[in-house]
Amino acid sequence: MELLVHGVGGATPQEMLEDARTTRITGDATASVHRRTDDLDDRPWDDARPVREAYSWSNLTSGNGTRALWLLLLPFMIVNVAHWMRPSGRTGERTNRHYDLLVRLTALSLTVLLTAGACAVSLDLIAWQCAGVESCATSAAWIEPWATDPWWGQPGRRLLLGSLLPVALLVLLWWLSHRTWSAYESASPPVRPRTDGDDAALSLPGFWYGRVLVARLRAGHTAAGLLTVATALVYATGVHDRGAEGDPMVAGVGLLLTAFTVAGWLVLLVQQIRHGRSENERDERPEPPAARALPWGAMALLVLVLAHTAWSRPDWSSSGRLPLGSEVFPALVVAQGVLVVALAWVAFRLHRQARDGERGVLLGLGGAAVALLACALGGVFTGGVAQRIADWLDPSAAPGAPEARIAGPPVMLSWEAAAIPPLLLVVVVLALVAVGRVVRRRDELAPTVRDRYPDESCAPDTDRSRRIASATARAELTESAGPLVGWIAGMSLLLGLGTVAGTLTRETPSEAADGGPAVLEAVADACQALGSWLMGFGVILLLALGRRAYRDAGARRTIGILWDVGTFWPRAAHPFAPPCYAERAVPDLSWRMGTWIDTTGGRLVISGHSQGSVLAAAAVWQLDAATRSRIALLTHGSPLERLYGRWFPAYFGPQALRALHGDVPCWRNLWRETDPIGGRVRVAEGEETAVDRPALADPMHYGRNLRSPLPEPILGHGDYAADPAFAEERAALMRRLPLGTAPLPAQSAGPLESAPTER
Repeated sequence: MELLVHGVGGATPQEMLEDARTTRITGDATASVHRRTDDLDDRPWDDARPVREAYSWSNLTSGNGTRALWLLLLPFMIVNVAHWMRPSGRTGERTNRHYDLLVRLTALSLTVLLTAGACAVSLDLIAWQCAGVESCATSAAWIEPWATDPWWGQPGRRLLLGSLLPVALLVLLWWLSHRTWSAYESASPPVRPRTDGDDAALSLPGFWYGRVLVARLRAGHTAAGLLTVATALVYATGVHDRGAEGDPMVAGVGLLLTAFTVAGWLVLLVQQIRHGRSENERDERPEPPAARALPWGAMALLVLVLAHTAWSRPDWSSSGRLPLGSEVFPALVVAQGVLVVALAWVAFRLHRQARDGERGVLLGLGGAAVALLACALGGVFTGGVAQRIADWLDPSAAPGAPEARIAGPPVMLSWEAAAIPPLLLVVVVLALVAVGRVVRRRDELAPTVRDRYPDESCAPDTDRSRRIASATARAELTESAGPLVGWIAGMSLLLGLGTVAGTLTRETPSEAADGGPAVLEAVADACQALGSWLMGFGVILLLALGRRAYRDAGARRTIGILWDVGTFWPRAAHPFAPPCYAERAVPDLSWRMGTWIDTTGGRLVISGHSQGSVLAAAAVWQLDAATRSRIALLTHGSPLERLYGRWFPAYFGPQALRALHGDVPCWRNLWRETDPIGGRVRVAEGEETAVDRPALADPMHYGRNLRSPLPEPILGHGDYAADPAFAEERAALMRRLPLGTAPLPAQSAGPLESAPTER
């Protein structure tokens, strides 16, 4: 049998099986296996019309249009990916634990940043500033009662109402994480213990089973969000209560709550330090009582803080910005910068100890660069929303201007907005450099294109050669992804330092430039205004692109590869990241291959395209040696080495891919020079052991001929099955597999559940 696994963008079972009549044989509406209706019963292999099954997993990542909302959690997904980008160093478990801890703390800071951003909107801009200014409150009918009602008009009680927004946001994130956790992380991997001593990470039995670990992370991050709200409230009331007009008894209660809040942060920090991820065995333990109690304890503390905040303070009035807001955002940026620099140092140590072929991109600093980009993106999201809300509340003037009704968001967010245009300028320059490189490379390749088709007699066609050469040059840009990420991350770090320095002036960029040269004033005003608009527009644009990507297959193929790479990895650093579809897809494939081989004793070729080849490899890694002996692997358009091997060397580096080839000697890889995603896997060389077939011609014919009277398209990353080489390699793999249809030794033909006992 051939088991087909589609790639990015998805494909219907009818398209994969090339038959309009298909039947689902196992699975549900989210992921399922289909066969042609005419092939519901197994039959002998036929090279011309083989028995085929199609595994459809596109609903695990796309589904309906509401999944576009997951894009708002993009920073969480990116920092979670950084966890898996470590170099494969041999410096011992301690260095790897340090790497894990630094990524987890960076991820925790993003949760705090998100909650602080929600507090900046609801507590500061709405409850403290706008509701405390009559002209602003009366302009919004839903805010006016907060300012005019004698009971709710007190600042503390307005803050009580304002705290409902960040708490509701945290409850929503907790619910989304819990719902997807029960559907994804709780999928049961096959019980087929490997006894061959393979130490490849993806072959470990607990790798795709993160139920307890994600639950522990979710408890910690929920508690962190609740503690952030409590910290903002207890600090705001403390400034008043310890002042000349404060009540000493109320101030004493506030100090006690402050002590409890600090203790909560210390407990949370210890929990993060002690938290670890182990894939050696499936963790079936129940969620630890301490992890379950942590968010409930934080919630109880927050309730006490809310009661203290709502205590009557008739002489308390709100003016300016809410206390703490101007300090917390710079502190977060500095903390994230320190964590990322420390992460880069640990990653570089691992990089120096790694083998030459397993060092990854950017001198092993890929994970640190990606974590920095996650922090920068989180700052953009937070600042963009706060700036847009401030403009909406006070459209008469720019927030913070002398004639404005409200002081506006924290100064740090204005400096972050002003940093956006310079960063975009760097991106534009890098894009222009890339375009120039493509043009030069196209001109170099164009004269050689016709020579790649020596068997054709047609005359050279300049336009045809340039189009093929251009496709090849664009595909080669994938190799430049590392330097591109490095430049953007480095620029983000410099701009982050600049925003912290600017915040120390306690003035917005426009205010700080007042009185300076006219050019400086114009640049500062333009950057702040344009950056503020771009931050808000970027959030809306991201939602629109996500919505279109999930409704339009073409758009999904364009941006889907990065999303599918990000959600391929388990949630090891951030529990609020989009769910890992591989924790459902990999067990599905392993179960299906194992049960079919146990039942029939037959031979199986698993054919994976693009991201499907990564799922196929991960599923094969989970099987025991007896089952693998009946399986061949056919990959096409595969990013196993070109993307995963370079960015995730500890899991898909040369040693891991060589181990996979040792597990599955019958492995063949198809690739094209015009493919921007797939490439060679570079596992073994030699006539008998080579995995990579020479590059397929693309297009298959240069000019018109008797068999192809119309021009052939440039296929790039798609439609590998249309090339005759696909059927040739599939048939050759099937011939290389051992003959016979007897059940495997020491296994019955019954269901897989009985296999562990019989072994």
